Amino acid sequence: MKTIAQQLNVKDFPFEIKDKNNNLIYYENSNNFWWKCEYDKNKNEIYYEDSNGYINDNRPKSTPEYTMQELVAKLGFDFKIKK
Repeated sequence: MKTIAQQLNVKDFPFEIKDKNNNLIYYENSNNFWWKCEYDKNKNEIYYEDSNGYINDNRPKSTPEYTMQELVAKLGFDFKIKK
């Protein structure tokens, strides 16, 4: 798989991409080492990944929503919800 710089045929390094808030979100050097990250609205880094395979994912996880029928199918048996 090609890096972003390889895909764009970049020859001038380091290659950097910033988001609309001026956060550095992608970096690549001439040795094809790269990293990318994401930030939340408070400029906290919530995701980091690099070409060595390191990943740190602190993005918020959504709460799954299920219908009663979907829950029954997942659990494999019928049930009632207590109040």
